[in-house]
Amino acid sequence: MDLFSPVTLGDLELANRVAMAPLTRMRSGSSGVPGDLVVEHYAQRASIGLIVTEGTYPVHESQAFVGQPGIVTDEQVAGWRRVADAVHARGGRIVMQVMHGGRVTHPDVNGGRRVVAPSAIAIQGEGHTEKGKQAYPVPHALTTDEVRDVVRAFARAAERAREAGLDGVEIHGANGYLLHEFLSPASNVRDDVYGGSPENRARLVVEVVTAVAEAIGAGRVGLRISPEHDIQDALETDRDDVLATYGALLDQLRPLGLAYLSVLHREPAGDLVQELRRRFGGHLMANSGFGSVTTREEALALIEAAHADVVAVGRAAIANPDLVERWAGEHPENEIRSHLFYASGAEGYTDYPVLRAG
Repeated sequence: MDLFSPVTLGDLELANRVAMAPLTRMRSGSSGVPGDLVVEHYAQRASIGLIVTEGTYPVHESQAFVGQPGIVTDEQVAGWRRVADAVHARGGRIVMQVMHGGRVTHPDVNGGRRVVAPSAIAIQGEGHTEKGKQAYPVPHALTTDEVRDVVRAFARAAERAREAGLDGVEIHGANGYLLHEFLSPASNVRDDVYGGSPENRARLVVEVVTAVAEAIGAGRVGLRISPEHDIQDALETDRDDVLATYGALLDQLRPLGLAYLSVLHREPAGDLVQELRRRFGGHLMANSGFGSVTTREEALALIEAAHADVVAVGRAAIANPDLVERWAGEHPENEIRSHLFYASGAEGYTDYPVLRAG
């Protein structure tokens, strides 16, 4: 396999095996509607094989960041339709990452609404709100019926993403947000059907992914996980439990025929990720770059050694709208301006230069 060769993931036909990882950028204002700046940002990166959007909230209480986009209102759907149309006009493919923030939010972020989680355990630390940094509150532990409402919310969000013209969705089951909170024994101490055993902790993710696949077709659905990432207090420190939990999850998802599984892990070629890939039985999108920048050499090696089918790239995709052209031609990359990742304007967002033709 070659990084720059086409690949088909379910119903998604990609021009190359580079994906733009989902990247929190917080440029959608208080309304959560993607505007001109967001349209331009994604359109600039259309030559990347698959764009995975930033995490997008399926219900208002699940908003985790100030300036995060949603897929709840008609105005948000219309904004995303402009994004999808712009990417498609340049020949690109784009899927929406649907993300429920769970306990990683605050009433001053989600419009004064409640904060929810599998269990009433707060994250240690502070989050950024409209009123500055504030301690994370103790969340409301979702009832069994409310958990099922979450399943319906994800399915509805996926339908609205397709209504907006996106090619599919990626379910965010990683990085300490709601679905990951159910998977982790540190954040999930429930004693009902959604807690306790590895199979029970995996149940919500199975139900969400299954419902979304039924809503829009499994070939347009990906799932992102981050086992052992240990971020935002969703700790997973027992390798045996990790294997039992994610194995139970993927054994149940395997028959669906999803488009891909995206795994964020520091060792994508290691035993854990490759075992999970085998249990999944489908296409693997590897993402190692949370702690370090993913390089061209690493991406090439992962594909050439068949350790992954696609490589998700974050910071290099931010800094290089024409990343695939640069990597294919072995051109220098732009300097990454990380201090502007979470700013609010065009600087560090749409102003990175592209290669000059000729």
